Parts: sequence; C-alpha cells; structure tokens
Amino acid sequence: MNPIYASRRRRDIVVRALCFAAAAFGVTWLALILFTLFYNGLAGMSWQIFTQNTPPPGASEGGLSNAIVGSLIMTVIGVGVGAPVGMFAGTYLAEYGRHDRLSPVIRFINDILLSAPSIIIGLFIYGAVVVPMGGFSALAGSLALAVIVIPVVVRTTEDMLMLVPNPLREAASALGLPRSLVIRRIAYRAARAGLITGVLLATARVAGETAPLLFTALSNQFFSVDLTHTIANLPVTINNFVQSPYAYWKQLAWSGALLITLAVLALNIGARLIGSERTAK
Repeated sequence: MNPIYASRRRRDIVVRALCFAAAAFGVTWLALILFTLFYNGLAGMSWQIFTQNTPPPGASEGGLSNAIVGSLIMTVIGVGVGAPVGMFAGTYLAEYGRHDRLSPVIRFINDILLSAPSIIIGLFIYGAVVVPMGGFSALAGSLALAVIVIPVVVRTTEDMLMLVPNPLREAASALGLPRSLVIRRIAYRAARAGLITGVLLATARVAGETAPLLFTALSNQFFSVDLTHTIANLPVTINNFVQSPYAYWKQLAWSGALLITLAVLALNIGARLIGSERTAK
C-alpha cells in the first residue's frame, strides 16, 4: 500500500473516531437530561396541573393552570408584536434596502441583538418600561419577549426572501404589478413556508425564557389576565418552586419544565415538517 495513502487513511480514521466520540458525548448528555426530565415530570403529571392554580406554601394539592395561561398570554403577545416588526424589517433588508448603506448597519445591530443574553434585554425593559410604570407587569414581560423575537424573525425573513429567484419578481414587474404587490403576492408566497418556520422557531426561543421575565413580569399565586399587573407564568414559577423547601412545589416544577420542553419540541418538529415540505416542493 502507498505510504502516503496509508497515512491519509489513518488520519481519516482518527478524525472520524473523534467526530463520532464528540457526537456521542453530546447526545448522551442530552439523552440523560431528557430522561431525568421525563422521569421526574411524568411522575407528577395529572389533570390538577391544568385545572388548579398554583398552591400556597405547604399545600399538597394544586396545579399550574394560572401559570400556563399567563405564559400563553405573554408568549402570544410577544410573538404577535415582534413577528410583524421582524418581518417588515427583514422585508426591507431583502427587498428595498438590499444595496443601501444603512442595511449593513441594521444587520450588524440585528446580529448583536440575536446573540445578546436575554437578561440584558430584561434589564433594558426594566429601565424603559417597568420603572416608568411604577411596577412589574405582564405588558413589560410581553415587550421583553417581543424584543427577543424580532432579531430571529428579521434574520429568517431576510434569508428566505433572498432565496426567492429574481426572475419571479421581474416577471411580475413586467406585468405591471407595483413593488408592494410583487412582494406580497410573489415573494411572500414563494417564501411562505420559510417565514412560518422562522416565526415558529422564534416562538420556541421565547417559550421558556426566565431571565427577562424576572425583571419585567415576575409572577403571583393567583389567576389573572390583567396586563398592567404581574401574572403567573411557567418559567418564573418553575424558578421559584425549584428553590423552595416544599416537595410538592418541586414536583410541580418538574412537571412545568416538562410541559415547556414538550411545547418547544412540538414547535421545532412543526418547523422541521414545514421546512421539509418546502424542500420537497
């Protein structure tokens, strides 16, 4: 055998073994985390979690219904505010400002926001909203989640629109369609699956955020839908319960963590399915 070929083959085997070992190491820890989460979370799963409010200290009965509703409200508002803003900004970068001098600056700022720790965003909303309002509120928590959603949607929207072939736009323009209708009826429809995927991924990104809510929304033990005051939410409730000395609270924390994990898993699977359908077409 050629010595050079044998040497390259040995190096290839070593690199493959290292890659396999690294992948196995990461997957093993992920499997252990998921096993622990499912093992402890399923033990406390019952209808009480969805029908009863969080229990007072020392109680042995209660659920997470108020925290689940509060999380859904803030997530829906955050995504409802952040997703349109992100889509409009991404549309500008891909369609109107592709060659503008301002576009690189916007992309740079968006990249900073995309990688910024969520606790920094929580501190910003605390100073910009919580302090002027004179207290924590679900509205401030929703705005913090919206700020986290925006850069994710901006990036995915721009990337998906950039993948739309220019001949489609040129053909529509040749028929006399104005630029706005070309974007709405041609570009958006061609990139629809990718845009929906981006919104789903952004929703999964903010579904389990705890740090920004600690500085903006906090939590409480009661059922409330008043956005001007604190309302219960799963991330902060889990954070409070897991640090408590009560066994039942800790069990509820495991079950709540499992619910968030399942929700994020469902959103990611949905995004994958939509992306695979787009690729198949």
